[in-house]
Amino acid sequence: MNSPKLTLVGAGPGDPDLISVKGVKALADADVVLYDALINTELLNYAPSRALKIFVGKKKGFCQFKQSDINKMIVDYALQYGHVVRLKGGDPFIFGRGHEEMLYAQSFNIPVEVVPGISSSYSVPEMQGIPLTRRAVNESFWVITGSTQDHKLSEDVALAAQSTATIVILMGMTRLPEIVEIFKQHGKTETPVAVIQNGTLPNEKIALGNISTIVENVRKNNMDSPAVIVIGEVVREHRDFTSEVLKSIKEKKFQ
Repeated sequence: MNSPKLTLVGAGPGDPDLISVKGVKALADADVVLYDALINTELLNYAPSRALKIFVGKKKGFCQFKQSDINKMIVDYALQYGHVVRLKGGDPFIFGRGHEEMLYAQSFNIPVEVVPGISSSYSVPEMQGIPLTRRAVNESFWVITGSTQDHKLSEDVALAAQSTATIVILMGMTRLPEIVEIFKQHGKTETPVAVIQNGTLPNEKIALGNISTIVENVRKNNMDSPAVIVIGEVVREHRDFTSEVLKSIKEKKFQ
C-alpha cells in the first residue's frame, strides 16, 4: 500500500486546458480521486485507470455528502489506499473549503500538498475581455460569495456597493434580484453588469446590462447557475456592452 497523502488540486474554471501541469502530475499519481460538481470530468482521464474516482460534489438541490462526510472519506481513503487527490473547481482555497479539508487530514498526521487553481472569479471575466482592474477606472476588486454558511446573502455586498471597486459575486444567481435591489438603494442603477454562465466552456452564455436591466436580460437569455456576476465600470470594456445597452433601451421604449 502507498503511504497516506492528500493533494488538494484546483481544477480551474471549466476548460480542461486550464489546469496546471502540477495538477496533472498529481492526478497521474492518484490512488483515489474525490471530485466536485464543477470540475470538467475530462480531467479524470489523467488519473490511472486503476484509481478510484468518486463524485462528492454538490449541485443545486442535490447534496449527497455533507462536508463532514467528505472530510472523513479523505482520511479513510488515504489510510486504506494511499494518495488521495481532492479535485476541486477553480482554486481549492477560494470558497472551496479546501483549507478545512487540509486541517482535518493533518489532524490525522496525513501529509497535505496544495496545488493552486485558476479561479473563475477573475478568469471567466478575463476571457470575455472584461478586466477586473483598469487604470483610472477602479482601484480594487471584491470577490464575494452569494450564499453564506447560514444561506443568506453576504453583508459585504452592501459594503461593496458603496465603493468604486469591481464586485465579483460567485454562487449568487438565485439572489440576483436581491443583489440588484441593494445597488439600487445606493443609487447605482446605471452601473454596468455582466453575468457569465458556464464560463470558459463551449456552452458559455453572457448577459450584459446595468443594474436596472440585468435581471430581465438574464431571464431572456434563459440563464442559470453556475454563473459569475461582475458589477462595475470595467464591464463597459466588453466589446458588446454598448450595443446590448442600446438594445435594452429601445426594447423598453417600444413596450
